Amino acid sequence: MICVSCPVGCTLSVTLEGAEVVKVEGNQCPRGETYAVAEVRNPVRVFTSTVRVEGGALPVCPVRSRRPIPLDKVFDVARELARVKLVAPVEIGQVIIADVCGTGVDIVASRSLKRKES
Repeated sequence: MICVSCPVGCTLSVTLEGAEVVKVEGNQCPRGETYAVAEVRNPVRVFTSTVRVEGGALPVCPVRSRRPIPLDKVFDVARELARVKLVAPVEIGQVIIADVCGTGVDIVASRSLKRKES
């Protein structure tokens, strides 16, 4: 795997015994080992996307998860967001979906979006 904890991008090799990480090689800093262990045990990602907006200055608004979500929930969250249509105006930080897909993480607007001027 490629470590994304710092700009170096080390190529990591992880040795497992069962589900337990016993060795991490290739990291040039301690963050690489921490990243590899977390990625094997419980991979998470910050989710970013857009949602449709009715009456907005733009047709879509960028959104993101407030915290990383479990990797295995990414497609469920995407399907949930595909059903959302906001009504302008939208404020940055506005909760779009609370506790999305039972993750305990909110999806929030990443920018403010005004109403379309007539």
